[in-house]
Amino acid sequence: MAKIAIIYYSATGTTYQLARAVEEGAKQAGAEVRVLKVRELAPDEAIASNAGWSSHRLETQDVPEATLADLEWADGIILGAPTRYGMPAAQLKQFIDTTGPLWGQGKLVNKIASAFTSCATTHGGHESTILALSNTFYHWGSIIVSPGYADPIQFQSGTPYGTSFVSQNGSLSPDETALSAARFQGKRVAEVTDMFLGGKK
Repeated sequence: MAKIAIIYYSATGTTYQLARAVEEGAKQAGAEVRVLKVRELAPDEAIASNAGWSSHRLETQDVPEATLADLEWADGIILGAPTRYGMPAAQLKQFIDTTGPLWGQGKLVNKIASAFTSCATTHGGHESTILALSNTFYHWGSIIVSPGYADPIQFQSGTPYGTSFVSQNGSLSPDETALSAARFQGKRVAEVTDMFLGGKK
């Protein structure tokens, strides 16, 4: 059974909803899955000033925070974050920046890896955010598995790099196309991870 860690950051819940859909897909493929958030860096007053942000914080207060031990445990790692100026949100980047000890020991080599994102506007940087996360995977020596166009849903979503959703500045929740694409991405990563583990044996 593949062990998949879905590690995400979400302020108002869009990326969280995608993470849960990714989880559904991975579980459909028989994987053992951990859904983990990264630590919030924003000050309390900033969060309190945004109703969506503060309510989502309460909604996900029981979601465990990711640790380096979760990365070591996982056979496959799926990272998700909203885009900030075409790059991953700082909260996820800060977590990535703590992975040096595992990287130095080669413990992230040959992990299966994939990424997803959300953004506020149509050309707000979803592709560049996923590509930026892929740079991390290159350094780790991980094996990137994109959804590509390996399922009919991908021709509807048009997101071969990884699932993304445009929230129109937070006014929209992920639609069924985005959620189905996220489920497919989770399923594909879990299936490829199983194939890789089987080949290693």
